[in-house]
Amino acid sequence: MSDSEEHQFESKADAGASKTYPQQAGTIRKNGYIVIKNRPCKTCQVVEVSTSKTGKHGHAKCHFVAIDIFTSKKLEDIVPSSHNCDVPHVNRTEYQLIDISEDGFVSLLTDNGNTKDDLKLPTDETLLGQIKDGFAEGKDLVVSVMSAMGEEQINALKDIGPK
Repeated sequence: MSDSEEHQFESKADAGASKTYPQQAGTIRKNGYIVIKNRPCKTCQVVEVSTSKTGKHGHAKCHFVAIDIFTSKKLEDIVPSSHNCDVPHVNRTEYQLIDISEDGFVSLLTDNGNTKDDLKLPTDETLLGQIKDGFAEGKDLVVSVMSAMGEEQINALKDIGPK
């Protein structure tokens, strides 16, 4: 290699940050987040975090019933309360809706004035209908995007008035 060659590196701007962090199972409560079967979940919606008594083989157990935050599937796990569980870093960001393409992708305006064009419309029928109807009526819409473990999805909508 010569000194004049330039190296190009692609960056996703997370600087190697972990998608999860450890938390002791016994400290996770309802409405908290947990990773079950490599899926980010929220422990809510008539779910339980029950702790059983220590048995003959040692540890008290925590029984988690959680809902996947992207697919809404119910997942369960039983973990000794003294062991660590993975908890996802969950972020919510709001973007203004600019356009909806025919193939189901949305064009969103970021805070710095750029566009974000890599998100699909949500699969939730109610939310999908609200977004399409509001956009067709020419309303200014702001969508809330939830991101965790490398996935993103539109999960809420705000109407900020007519255009």
